Amino acid sequence: MSCPSHTVSRRKALTSAAVTLIALPVIGCTQESKTTESVDEVEIDTITHTSLHSGNTMQIYYLEVVTQDVDAACKLHSAVHGVTFGDPDASLGGARVSKLKDGGMIGIRAPMHEAEKTVTRAYTLVKDIKAAVEAASESGATIAVPPMQLPGHGTCAVFIQDGIEAGFWQL
Repeated sequence: MSCPSHTVSRRKALTSAAVTLIALPVIGCTQESKTTESVDEVEIDTITHTSLHSGNTMQIYYLEVVTQDVDAACKLHSAVHGVTFGDPDASLGGARVSKLKDGGMIGIRAPMHEAEKTVTRAYTLVKDIKAAVEAASESGATIAVPPMQLPGHGTCAVFIQDGIEAGFWQL
């Protein structure tokens, strides 16, 4: 879906795709409408905040990257995002962790056993992990890892729904 009447200035060309995807719900452009408003002077942060956080309490707390080449993945994310990864954390499966601005974390680790495949898994914060796992199960998800205490980090659980792995995290 696009709205050709919306333009983005050249100085914001790198974010034009984000503006198109994020700004459309904010400024009322739908497949059916032909709004003539411009987003040239709209601040990206304002659009992102308005469209993504209005009434939304879902927050990714931990992004887990399981890869065969931990050093290469850490190097890539450090170069692109300017973050630093710490030493392996045994409580997080040996993940090298970087703290995120919003209080969350990204952890990059190797598979813990031969059968574990490479994956990127997002863990969302929940107030009651047992209730969240029950809701996931009732929705048809497979519980791959039931609630498990991680010393110094809280409690996590992993579920698989339609082949997609994700998790819950309770602090």
